[in-house]
Amino acid sequence: MRVESRPVEPYSGEMPIRVAIVNDYEIVVHGIASMLRSHTHRVEVVELNASSSVAEPVDIALFDTFTHSRDDGTGIVHLLENPYVDKVVVYTWSTDRTLRDSALRLGVSGYLSKRLSASDLVRSLEHVHKGEVVVSDEPSRLPLIGGDWPGREEGLTARESEVLCLITQGLTNAQIVDRTQLSINSIKSYIRSCYRKIGVDSRSRAVLWGVDHGMQFDRVRVPEPDIPGAI
Repeated sequence: MRVESRPVEPYSGEMPIRVAIVNDYEIVVHGIASMLRSHTHRVEVVELNASSSVAEPVDIALFDTFTHSRDDGTGIVHLLENPYVDKVVVYTWSTDRTLRDSALRLGVSGYLSKRLSASDLVRSLEHVHKGEVVVSDEPSRLPLIGGDWPGREEGLTARESEVLCLITQGLTNAQIVDRTQLSINSIKSYIRSCYRKIGVDSRSRAVLWGVDHGMQFDRVRVPEPDIPGAI
């Protein structure tokens, strides 16, 4: 983890950090909230947002890049411009330095790996809240830890799910390459493995499967009083 200082008022540590979790998919934001449930004395999840604006003051907006590795202007930029958001942190499995550096130039306060444990994620958020810029070390081959994704219960990996979600949204292979920064060969490999796992043999059938299994993004704010720390 790399930390850089910014001159802001120091965090006293007396109150939990107020966090909004932001992504287009309900299952993704719920997954992160569940991951943080053992740390409610340090992090308070006050909003779970599926593709809607953060509507109350928060210390940190945690932007999950699932299907948004390359920001298209509707994610990171809007959060940075939102007056209710103090700081923005990107939560990602991307190892692309160009994407990381671009996000930092935009003004995000953290670029954190989904390979962090819950404790390390919370610790990083605390550093951000104190006014530091936190960047995860170059990730190793450690497994993904953070969050959840559509189709996980059907055996899809996180990357397979992301590709299938983008197919369900109607993106072409070339557009998926641009969005995820993966190679075309990687995209084709993920598509083949997806098809095997879900038992389809065409893109149209994959789209129908995706629609039936939660691969379309949500466009409503997500309230979830049953998750500890979410209000």
